[in-house]
Amino acid sequence: MLRLMRVRAMTAADWSSVERIYRQGIDEGEATFEIDTPSWEVFEAARPSALRWVAVDDAETVRGWAAASPVSARPAYRGVVEHSVYVDREVRGAGVGRMLLNALIAAAEAVDIWTIQSSIFPENAASLRLHESAGFRVVGRRERIARSGRGAHAGRWRDTVLIERRSAVTGSD
Repeated sequence: MLRLMRVRAMTAADWSSVERIYRQGIDEGEATFEIDTPSWEVFEAARPSALRWVAVDDAETVRGWAAASPVSARPAYRGVVEHSVYVDREVRGAGVGRMLLNALIAAAEAVDIWTIQSSIFPENAASLRLHESAGFRVVGRRERIARSGRGAHAGRWRDTVLIERRSAVTGSD
């Protein structure tokens, strides 16, 4: 039985596992419009180290990851990030996503992030439920925003549900 030991900061040494899990999400077509994973250098440059996390099991195998990136370089948006959470298909439903999301929320608040947002395919009910249970709310639906790259929906226009979580401890003054 899988026993998760901890969530820890993501490092370059984790990249092959992170990329493998990212690839699963891309290939399944329910997590992202992306069609390929970036290089570690591109991934790292877009996501501050304080906002990159992995979940590891008792064998130190990476089972999921979460990361966030600024939505804009404009100073007014310095406290707003867009995030992703990906879980290895072998352990979905075991609480890994929740652990990662909790770690990301705590880390974001520690660095004065007041809004965490994301876009989720409406068909990804598990992700929508996870986020709602963590205090995210739906703020809109973007219709036919882009064409899907992979999976069963490849080439089709897709909607996304825009969600956000406002911090109760930062950015509210």
